[in-house]
Amino acid sequence: MLSSTAHHADHYADVVIVGAGLAGLSAAHQLSSAGLTVSVLEAAPHVGGRMATEEIDGFRLDRIGQLLNTSYPELSRTAGLGDADLRPFSPGVLVHSGGRLQRSGEVGRRGDETGSPPYARRGVGGAFTVARALASAPRPLDQARLGASLARVGAMSAERLMARPERATAGALCARGLPARTVHTFLRPLLSSLLCDPQLTTSSRCADLALRGFARGRLCVPAGGAARLPELLAAALPPGTVRTGVRVVDASISRVATAEHGELSCRSLVVATGARAAAELLPGLRVPSFHPVTVLHHTAPQSPLADPALVLDADRTGPVAHTAVMSEVDPSRAPAGRVLISSTVLGDPPDDLERRVRKHLAVLYGTSTDEWELLAAHHTAEAVPAMPPPHDLRRPVRLLAGLYVCGDHRDTSTVQGALFSGRRVCEAVLRDLGVRSPAQTPPLPAVA
Repeated sequence: MLSSTAHHADHYADVVIVGAGLAGLSAAHQLSSAGLTVSVLEAAPHVGGRMATEEIDGFRLDRIGQLLNTSYPELSRTAGLGDADLRPFSPGVLVHSGGRLQRSGEVGRRGDETGSPPYARRGVGGAFTVARALASAPRPLDQARLGASLARVGAMSAERLMARPERATAGALCARGLPARTVHTFLRPLLSSLLCDPQLTTSSRCADLALRGFARGRLCVPAGGAARLPELLAAALPPGTVRTGVRVVDASISRVATAEHGELSCRSLVVATGARAAAELLPGLRVPSFHPVTVLHHTAPQSPLADPALVLDADRTGPVAHTAVMSEVDPSRAPAGRVLISSTVLGDPPDDLERRVRKHLAVLYGTSTDEWELLAAHHTAEAVPAMPPPHDLRRPVRLLAGLYVCGDHRDTSTVQGALFSGRRVCEAVLRDLGVRSPAQTPPLPAVA
């Protein structure tokens, strides 16, 4: 699919893109569609950047496992992602609060589209029945208020949400008009997981956009692992466009110097790396702070939860922010008949991480974890760019004519933000080169 050997335009391209993450690959598709020659240079041996998936003993294990949403506009608008198989979690989320699981945050009807029961839990103590599930559900009035609030947010335009006063999310939640119980048992754990921000220091506008996406769509993951999205984008580009294992050591508008293949000349340069790597190539570019993320993957003798649900912990009784039986959500991530449980820890992990996570998972799933096997633990210190207030949702991607930068650090720190920043870069390049765009960039409401 990818080649480190050059094609006929080995030493020249209209546009050189440094970085083969989602932003760079999105821009490459649109620039190629406009008739420009594009060369994407990636230092790693694979595409995707932080959207990496490791294969161990037939299991496909994400390094970060950022949650996606079916409401992201760019997932359907980006050429090459039309064949992406998105596996949704069951509606709403399961929240562990007061020592029990309860489903919350369903905007539509309870249960999945096939009419299956809300959820069933396996393990010590037997099945978690529908009767107990309903008995442990939040107060009906609280649920009604929450559903109405989510429906209102889902119906709002992005412009209206961004016109709201901006402050840190933690403080803004108190002004929602919802019961403190609902804020504690649903909004805080949900937004912490969606934003990868356990202290909720993120801009309230970004949190509003995350809730809007949650209300409009379903949380989901790509079938086969996070790496599947960049792999699809790379495979759909003209052969030879993407070169992996190529390290850029110096760059300017008209040329790029690499450690392996000498210099390439170009008309425009797009830096589509992570924020820190971009600042190394473009001195003076601001580097944001980051939210660390650790993902642990376990396998177990049997599934502790017979539901493709995202499980959150409102009680904060351990380090796990959210967990899911990923083999229930996406069976292709585990060998046939095997179970995969993926759990995410936000912030700096404790020294005795695995022991504390295993103990916490036993509480969340209500079953012994003594026989669970740790497959991998991935810690990424700079997993998600922080978005404290004030946060510019449309940081400039054009530094000057011929020099551009894109990535989730220029937009929202999401898959949607990365893809949309690539679209914005494409429009800027085409305007400067005087090339007609094959499609117009949507207005600001495309934010998600």
